[in-house]
Amino acid sequence: MRDDVHFVARCARGLEPQLATEILQRELGSITAIGHRSVHFRAWRPYDTGVTGLRTADDVFLLGARGRDVGRTKAGLPELAALVREADPEELLRHRTVLATTERPPGVEVSASFLGRRSFNRYDAEDAVGDALAARLKVPYHPRRTQGAPPPDYAPWRLTLDGTRATLLLRVTPRPLHRRPYKQSTVPGSLHPPLAAAMTRLADIGPGHTVLDPCCGAGTLLIEAALAHPEAGRYRGYDIDPTALEAARANRTTASLDRIRIQRGDAGRLPLPNGTVDRIVCNPPWGTQVEVKASLAKVPTAWWRELTRLLTPTGTAVLLLPTPTPVSPAIEAGLLPTHTQRIHLSGTPTYLIKLEKEKPR
Repeated sequence: MRDDVHFVARCARGLEPQLATEILQRELGSITAIGHRSVHFRAWRPYDTGVTGLRTADDVFLLGARGRDVGRTKAGLPELAALVREADPEELLRHRTVLATTERPPGVEVSASFLGRRSFNRYDAEDAVGDALAARLKVPYHPRRTQGAPPPDYAPWRLTLDGTRATLLLRVTPRPLHRRPYKQSTVPGSLHPPLAAAMTRLADIGPGHTVLDPCCGAGTLLIEAALAHPEAGRYRGYDIDPTALEAARANRTTASLDRIRIQRGDAGRLPLPNGTVDRIVCNPPWGTQVEVKASLAKVPTAWWRELTRLLTPTGTAVLLLPTPTPVSPAIEAGLLPTHTQRIHLSGTPTYLIKLEKEKPR
């Protein structure tokens, strides 16, 4: 079995820099390419379990083959079989068996995605690749077009067409990395776990820090932070919604993180002393997916004054905002933006913003 193993980690659009940084900091390999929602890397240790532990990745795959994009018409679909001929499916499956400690899959399934308008749909592309893989591996192919969700033990292949390249991939794990085992309960506006992980990395949480989420929802941010930074001193979460609190407590229990304290509270008026929070990480409600309630509904600027009141002189807040415009009242409240990043969630632009407390002159 060859030791030269290439991986492709996929992520939300805009999080590619954070994903590449995590790969390098974990010393998993050398970055070979960064593309649309993807980071390619050559493994330094091909069977390092850290590959399947990437927190900012939606998923991680073994690279099968790369070729040119087949174009916008159905006439190019037969070229996709060339990707299968170029790849070594048997070798890829052997690598996957070691990495994920799984048995050889009894069949194949394919999930396809592409950028731009095409005269074919995803099922056409999936069938072109799936039929070729099944023939080469001598196993059944499960077409999503006619049979829906595939059996869980079938080999999960993926095809991407980005306008320049066609890429054939094999998912390493049986289920996508973004489906965290702890997240059994959700609420409207519940945060995507890899994005939550990226936010906690940006917050630069350190030993002894008190970490707060004033609108904790299902607890995703706090759980991701606690898993990545067990050295922090305290984790506190508040929410005004009893349903959210119930979900957060359930997920906290599943994650075995009893040190995260979850309480009911108004984000604009929290029962915490001045200057006692080192890091704030939050996806605030701005009336899109989640209704704004309590004091924030009456006085929206109370949010910013409360953050300034709670943070220590060296405190930092990392927030997810629907537009960059709410930063103006933050500056008026004494919080200075030091990082602004545009990302896309389900095609919708959102902004990841880091703020630090203004130093007294």
